[in-house]
Amino acid sequence: MNQKWILIFAAVAAFTPLRAADFDLAAGATNHLGIDLHRQLARGEENLCLSPYSIQSALAMTFAGADGDTRTEMARVLHFPSDGDAIHWSFAALQRSLEEMSKKTATIAEQSKKGGGPSEPITLAIANRLFAQSGYDFRDPFRELVKKFYGAPFETLEFKKDPDGSRQHINKWVADQTRDRIRDLIPQGGIKELTRLVLANAIYLKAPWQSEFNDAVTKPKPFHVHGAAPVNVSTMAQRKQFGYAKRDDFVVVALPYSGGELQFVILLPDQANGLAKLESKLSADLLTQCAKLEPQDVDLELPKFKIEPPTIPLGETLQALGMKTAFDVPQGSANFDKMSPRKPDKYLAISNVFHKTFIAVDEKGTEAAAATAVVMMEVSARLEKPKQPIEVKVDRPFLYAIQDIPSAACLFIGRVTDPR
Repeated sequence: MNQKWILIFAAVAAFTPLRAADFDLAAGATNHLGIDLHRQLARGEENLCLSPYSIQSALAMTFAGADGDTRTEMARVLHFPSDGDAIHWSFAALQRSLEEMSKKTATIAEQSKKGGGPSEPITLAIANRLFAQSGYDFRDPFRELVKKFYGAPFETLEFKKDPDGSRQHINKWVADQTRDRIRDLIPQGGIKELTRLVLANAIYLKAPWQSEFNDAVTKPKPFHVHGAAPVNVSTMAQRKQFGYAKRDDFVVVALPYSGGELQFVILLPDQANGLAKLESKLSADLLTQCAKLEPQDVDLELPKFKIEPPTIPLGETLQALGMKTAFDVPQGSANFDKMSPRKPDKYLAISNVFHKTFIAVDEKGTEAAAATAVVMMEVSARLEKPKQPIEVKVDRPFLYAIQDIPSAACLFIGRVTDPR
């Protein structure tokens, strides 16, 4: 009988100037997978928050250990090139770009403080770590690759002797990296005596607006919760130059954060019940266009909101997208030989993928965090510029994204159907 072992990869989710081409592969793959997952998970009337960047970072490290048909299949679903280290170079470049953006805002904040303006920089922290069973046989090239491109050191744990203690240790690391915003990423029972590896990526973001909203202007205003009858919710207001574009049945507004290289994108349907139709039009090309909006004078009303969803299991969703052999479907098909030697009677396969996020938007800016855990087992259009300034009332369900402008990569993406 084949023995079963468990490996868990946890991802939770911060530059030298780079050419756009350096991070294009990673940014494009991140946005494509984000849209694929959003379409699978945006069911019913619930709020949703995903970090495609966190998910891709975890799966990119997993992909580094895949071989054969499993590697080909993962590349297709994750929108990666199947050969070479190009995708890993690209993720390294994107992370450096994001970290440099954060550093730039510290200088801006210091200058602003001298003039009596806002003095908070963007805090963006990205951390990677591999938690490995002491003495387990992982290939050196795999360990070297994730260290080189993702800065992920190996930390040994004793999953065999203390699986739940190991789970708590990893969850504490996740909580520490996300300023305690992501707790209990790996659920009870998620690590067993047969766990052999947890590959962790953490992202935490605290980003002040380039122009803060005035608290005194915030007041209860109607919002069509779930696209139905309006309910009063706490709503901010501001007239400023924001990126703006109008399509046939929705508008796009982009609010810059400090430094102007990161933005909060709102995609608002014209109709109160138009969210599903808008989601059907969501595409990577549309997200790319959102990074190139022309500024316009906009009277904006935007509800405050905070979303703290429970851990989302992504295993079935990824399989539905076509990533089957990685999960050993059909049995015997998983191939992670580049991670650890594959033997006829035991080999690695993904068991599940866990993802957890947090986002809060208020007058001062946005705070967001995310975590993704990949659990493995060893088994025997173009946008039109308006001619006039426009009033935008975000009083109905909408889509949002936190987007890095230089790369167009979306660190977070989701929907708000009920901001209360």
